[in-house]
Amino acid sequence: MQGLMNWLEKYIIPIAAKIGNEKHLVALRDGFIGTMPATMAGSIAVLLNAFLRDFPTTWGWTGFVTAMEPIIGINGYVWLGSLAIVAVIFAVALGYNLAKVYHVDPLSGAVVALAAFFMGLTQTATTNLALSEKIPGNMVKLINEAGGSVTDGNTIVTSAWGFFNFDAHMGGSGLFTAIIFGFISVVIFSKLMLANITIKMPDSVPPAVAKAFAAIIPACVALYTCGLINYGFSKLTGMPMIDWITSTIQEPLLNLSQGFGAVLLIVFLVHLLWFFGIHGDNVMAPVLSTIWGNTMNQNMNAFQNGQDIPYKWVSGTFQAFVWPGGSGATLMLIVAIFVFSKRPDSRAVANLSIGPGIFNINEPVMFGMPIVLNPLYMIPVILAPCVMAGVAYFATMTGLVAPVVVSVIWVMPPIVNGFLATGGDWRAIILSIVNLAIAFVIWAPFVIAANKIKLEDVD
Repeated sequence: MQGLMNWLEKYIIPIAAKIGNEKHLVALRDGFIGTMPATMAGSIAVLLNAFLRDFPTTWGWTGFVTAMEPIIGINGYVWLGSLAIVAVIFAVALGYNLAKVYHVDPLSGAVVALAAFFMGLTQTATTNLALSEKIPGNMVKLINEAGGSVTDGNTIVTSAWGFFNFDAHMGGSGLFTAIIFGFISVVIFSKLMLANITIKMPDSVPPAVAKAFAAIIPACVALYTCGLINYGFSKLTGMPMIDWITSTIQEPLLNLSQGFGAVLLIVFLVHLLWFFGIHGDNVMAPVLSTIWGNTMNQNMNAFQNGQDIPYKWVSGTFQAFVWPGGSGATLMLIVAIFVFSKRPDSRAVANLSIGPGIFNINEPVMFGMPIVLNPLYMIPVILAPCVMAGVAYFATMTGLVAPVVVSVIWVMPPIVNGFLATGGDWRAIILSIVNLAIAFVIWAPFVIAANKIKLEDVD
C-alpha cells in the first residue's frame, strides 16, 4: 500500500496538480461556474413547472393547472432567459474568464467570445406545414415559384432568412461550439493585446474609452479569423460548422459519457485526487461540466418542453446518488463514527463535521480526520463512491429510477436531492437510501479498525 502511494505521489499527483492549475482549463471551469446564477434560476423554473404543470396534468388536476397558469408562464420566461440560451451565456462567461487569465480586459474578451459564437449560427429557419388534403398541381407550381416546395403531396416546406435555430444551437447543444470558438477568438485577441498591437490613445482619454480603442485591432483580427473559418468550412463541406461540431465531436463524446467505464473512471479519478489533498471536483470540472454538464442541460430543456429525455446519466446524477454528503460519501463516515468509533479525536471531528456534511460540505472531515493521505481511509474513500456509482448506473440505465432532469443546488441534503433532481420520482428516495447504506457498510469496518490505532500512531 505504501509503495503504491509513493508511486502515485511521485508520478501521478504532480501531473494532476499541473492540470488543475493550467490556465485554459481554469478559465473553462470558471466559465461553467459563471453560468450558475442563470442555470440555477432556470432549474428552479423547470422544477416548479414539474410540480405545477406536468405532474398535476398526469393526475387529471386540470383546474389546478389552469389556476397556476400565471406562475407557469413566468417560469417559462425564466427558462427562456437561462437554460434555453445557456450556450450564449457560457460564451460570455468563458470569454471573460479566458481574458482574465491572460491579464487583458475581461469585458472585451467576453464581447469577442460572444460575437465569435453568434457568427457561426445558422440564420435560416425551415418550417413544414402539413395539409389535410393533397395540393393541386397548379398550386404546387405557385409554391415552387415562391421559393417553397411540396413533399408527400400535402406538406409545404419553406424557409426564411433572419432566424436563429434556437433549439438546436443556443441551448446545451451549442456548448462545444461556444468552447471551440471562444478559445480561438479570445486567445488570438489576448495574444495581440499582450503584444501591444493596439490603438494607443493619449493619457487624457478616459480609461474606458482607451480600453475600447485598444481592443479594436485585436478584436477585428480574432473575429475575422473566426469568420474565415466558418465561411471556408461551409463552402468546402456545404454545412454550417456548428452542425458539424455537434454531430462529429459533441454527440460521440456525450454518447461515450453514458458508458459505465466512463462514469467509473471519472468517479475513481475524482476521489483518488481527493485522497492526495487535491480538490478532485475542481480538477475534473472541465470534463464534468463540458460533457456531463452538457447532457444535464439537454435533459432539463427536454423535460421543460415535454420531450423524451435524451440522456440517463448527467452531472446531477453524481451529486444526487454518488457523493451524498460530499465526495467520498463522507456523511456516512461521520455516521459510522457515531455508531462504532471509540476514539475521542474522531468523535470530536465528527461532531464538528455533521452539520456541514448534511449540506454536502465535507472539507472539515476530509482534512480534520484526516482522510487526506491517511492510508487507512484510502480504500473506502475511493471504493464507496465507485460501488455507489455502479448501483446508481444500473438503476438509472434499466429504468428503475427516472433520469436526473433538474439541476439541484449542490448544498441540498441527500435523499431530498435525488427526489428533486429526478423531477419528483419517489424511487429516487429508495436509491438514495440504498446508496447511503452501502457507503455506511463500506466505511464501518475501517472506522472499527481505527479504534485499534493508538493516538500517537496517527499522523
